[in-house]
Parts: sequence; C-alpha cells; structure tokens
Amino acid sequence: MSSVIGVDIGGTKTAAAVVGPDGRLGRLHTAPTRAAAGPDAVLDGVRRLVADVRHEAARDGWGAPGAVGIATAGMVDTGSGVIAGANETFPGWPGTPVKARLTQDLGVAVTVLNDARAHAIGEAWAGAAAGVPSALVVAIGTGVGGAVVFDGQVLGGAHHAAGEMGHMPSAGAGELRCPCGRVGHLEAVACGPAIAEQFRFQDPGRPAGTPEVLRLADAGNENAVAVVRRAGTALGQAIAGVVTVVDPHVVVLGGGVAGASAVWWDAVCETLRTELVAPLRDIPVRLSTLGGNAPLIGAARSAWRVVAGADDLPNRGSREDQ
Repeated sequence: MSSVIGVDIGGTKTAAAVVGPDGRLGRLHTAPTRAAAGPDAVLDGVRRLVADVRHEAARDGWGAPGAVGIATAGMVDTGSGVIAGANETFPGWPGTPVKARLTQDLGVAVTVLNDARAHAIGEAWAGAAAGVPSALVVAIGTGVGGAVVFDGQVLGGAHHAAGEMGHMPSAGAGELRCPCGRVGHLEAVACGPAIAEQFRFQDPGRPAGTPEVLRLADAGNENAVAVVRRAGTALGQAIAGVVTVVDPHVVVLGGGVAGASAVWWDAVCETLRTELVAPLRDIPVRLSTLGGNAPLIGAARSAWRVVAGADDLPNRGSREDQ
C-alpha cells in the first residue's frame, strides 16, 4: 500500500500521520510545538514525529512513505519551502529553509505549505469544498487564516500572502494589538486567544480560556456574549469583503473556534448576509468536515502530487497547485 506523511505545525502542537491516496488517515501522533525555543526545536519535533509515524506505517502495512507534506504557520514560499514571514508566536521562523533541511534529514521529497492554504486544499480534496469550483476557506484558531481555491488551485500571490485574512485592517479591532505587532488587524479581535483575552478584560475576576468563553456565551453570560459577538461580527465583515471581491461558490469555516458556539456562528453569518449585496447574499456557509485534521490532509495532498510525478507545487504567478 502506498502512503505519504502529513505534518501540521501549529502554534501549540505539531501533528503527523500517514495518509493514503484517498485521504484516509493513520493514527495521529502529536507533540507540543516548541516554537519559543526557535526553528531548530520546531524542526527537531517534526523529525521525531515523522520517525514515529514511519515506524507505525511499516508495522501496520502502509508501506514506506514516499514523501512528506508540511503545513505550517507563517507565509511560505512554496517553491523553495522557505518561510517568508511569521508572527511573534514563531520567533526566528522567517527565513528558515524548512524544505531543504527536512529533505536532507528525512531522505524523501518534502513539500511545505502555509497552514491556511493546506486547510483549504484538504477541504477541497476530501472535505466540505470537495467538488465545488471555488471556495473561500477560513480557519479560526490561535490565529485567523484564509485561502481561496479556484478550479483546484489555491491563490498564492506575488508575495505568498494571498488569503492572509488575519492581517486585514478591521474596524472591529479598534486599537487592539495583533500578534504581527501592528494594531487594528482582524486577528487581534477574532482569533481564539483574542476572544479569551477580551473576556478577561471584561471580567478579570473570572479567567477563562477560549473554549470556556464560547460555552459561557452560549449559556447567556453577558460579557462572553459581547466578546464573542464582537469577534464574529468582525470576521463576518472581513469575509463579506473577500466574497465581494472574488465571488466564490461557497465559504467554509474551520479551526478550533468555528462550530464551538452558536452565538459566534450566528454573529458571523448574520453579519455576512447583512454586508453582502443581494446577488451574493445566499452564498452557502459550511462548517469544515475535516476539523483539525484539514491542514494535515491538505499537506499530504501536496505530497501525493510529488509521489504521482506532478510538479513540486511551483508558485506559478498567482496560483499554487494542489
């Protein structure tokens, strides 16, 4: 049986699994992402997880993986596999030649994608956007990422930044500071940590993480409702802007925040419908069907293209192949 390995380097954890040609996953292996310790520590974590997955693949009859696909936070030059930019969560990550280093260390072909684009590729291949000509896929978790898929290709952009919705200016963010260091960006108000931080500001006597704030909002806690609706409204406005410009067939929402709160979901969808002009107002909004595994599956899809003999995800002007 042929296989590849998909890896998702997230802000808090790194996950890896063997993936079959139909998108079927083997057992998920995870470890903390030691981002604060620098790029060497992050890559060492990837090497360890890949070694574990390889051992399991051999034991369970998957066969030797023919390539490894990496999804990672930050802007990625997909041709070279070098990190073009990242926020303060990953100190020293910009400029890291992930593809070259891991290709040498792992002894197989390696592809590297931005995690939001990998998320979109996963959903377009085997998830909520499968069979749809175009989609806007937005992931809301420790950050806010987005990607646009047209005819099976993800928009890349001249600077590898297409779809970086988290760093769109947002009136709803006010003077809140974004993890990129600037103020007033969408991520500063709409990502999971921002929701938790704003709730702690509103109710300092009741510290809570993002999941609890989302639960409190659905339970009717006034402070939680206000914070969660603010986040959802800001995101809905941003999505409306992108939908108006690119006119996709469907919007897919994923990540740890999406689907965790009815208050949040309603705020996003109500704002989106209100902001859009009439011909666009009925665009379907779907919840990710791959959940947290979407970036890993999308990364594996890019690795499968290498195994199949396709080009190694070249950045062809404004689009990147699945």
